[in-house]
Amino acid sequence: MKHVSLVLAAILAASLAGCSSSNTPAATTAPKDNKGEATAQPPAQKVKLTMGSWRTEDKEAYEKIIKEYQKKNPNVEIQFSPTKSTEYNTVLNTALQTGSGPDIIQLRPYAAGIALADAGYLEPLDSIKGLSVMSKDTLSAATGKDGKVYGVPTVFSSTQIFYNKKIFKKFNIEEPKTWEELIKAADTLKQNKVTPFAFGSKEGWILSLTHGALGPGFYGGTDFVKKITSGQTNFTDKAFVDSIQMMQGLTKYFPDNYVGISMDDMRNLFVTEQAAMMVMGDWELAVMKKMNPALEMDVFPVPAPAGGKATVTTWVDGSFSVNKTSKNKAEAMKFIEFMTTKEFGQLVASELMKPSTIPGAEATDPTVTKISKFANSISTPYMFVVHFSSGTPTTKVTLETALQGLYLNKQTPQQVVEEVQKSADTWFKPAAK
Repeated sequence: MKHVSLVLAAILAASLAGCSSSNTPAATTAPKDNKGEATAQPPAQKVKLTMGSWRTEDKEAYEKIIKEYQKKNPNVEIQFSPTKSTEYNTVLNTALQTGSGPDIIQLRPYAAGIALADAGYLEPLDSIKGLSVMSKDTLSAATGKDGKVYGVPTVFSSTQIFYNKKIFKKFNIEEPKTWEELIKAADTLKQNKVTPFAFGSKEGWILSLTHGALGPGFYGGTDFVKKITSGQTNFTDKAFVDSIQMMQGLTKYFPDNYVGISMDDMRNLFVTEQAAMMVMGDWELAVMKKMNPALEMDVFPVPAPAGGKATVTTWVDGSFSVNKTSKNKAEAMKFIEFMTTKEFGQLVASELMKPSTIPGAEATDPTVTKISKFANSISTPYMFVVHFSSGTPTTKVTLETALQGLYLNKQTPQQVVEEVQKSADTWFKPAAK
């Protein structure tokens, strides 16, 4: 990460400013002037809270959500201050180690966020009654080793295939129902000089996300996840090797020079209608609509080879926690309680355009409604986020690096799976059968 020290200094300053605001209580009796009459007292000073996050693209949405909260809580000022995604972990960890940091912290899901709880930086949230509306599986994304909950999950994320409806219609392509139909659609697009998939391997997370979306149809989805987490199989299983070979086989449908293409480049290819499809998380829906309101796009679940079932890959994408050293912990906890309400769930679904973790919270956008329906009916877990995001480096990062090697023709699919298994062997202990 370049220039982290400069960014760190700025974030620490902002975090310290947000956490150090005083909360002056109002006097119980008003002092009197020389004539014995009560004099007007200045209003109590507002409590100022900071919210840390890596979601820079969510700033506008959270500012709207916060404004709604402040209508009923005018004594609180909340500043949503996100940090660049690639720098967030380092900046946050350094701030916490110095006894500072945001009052309210967005946790990376599962292992990364839980590590902060286990290190003692977060306030337990088990006293928050609203947590009871969420399932144990949902809360597991922010449950510490001590069994206590340290974060309120706010949204589910899912990966599916975005497609350009206008381009599909132009070439008489229907939404693919099987993997074979997907490849046929890609062939048709390529023959007509349209890039089938907006894709780039420059950023490692794109590779694990793409594999996490497309791979389940080849390795067996949830059934394989159960087998590998219970020790019945491992990553050298032929089914998992097949999923890596699938990734290699798609290269002819990628843009030219895809190894140098970043997420921003991918998005631009799709939004400017140079590419017809993009395997991506649902969070991009709001971003792309804002970039090109006229873009005619839709989504479909990832089709499986003949005989398999279509899926979308899901996980809890971030939870909000309270900094144990916050000077305004009571107000921070009150906002966290708000995050468990249906009102908040509705705001999230509308403003972030993502499925809310709050049961009954419905989206107003038809595409978000469609994504939510898929997530509730044909989902499979994002295996490398939910179960294999530990290790040094993490097994997830090992997969990403190995896949980058694959696309640089420096690794074979067999070598990729061997490296992944070698990483898992350093820390992963299968659950009891």
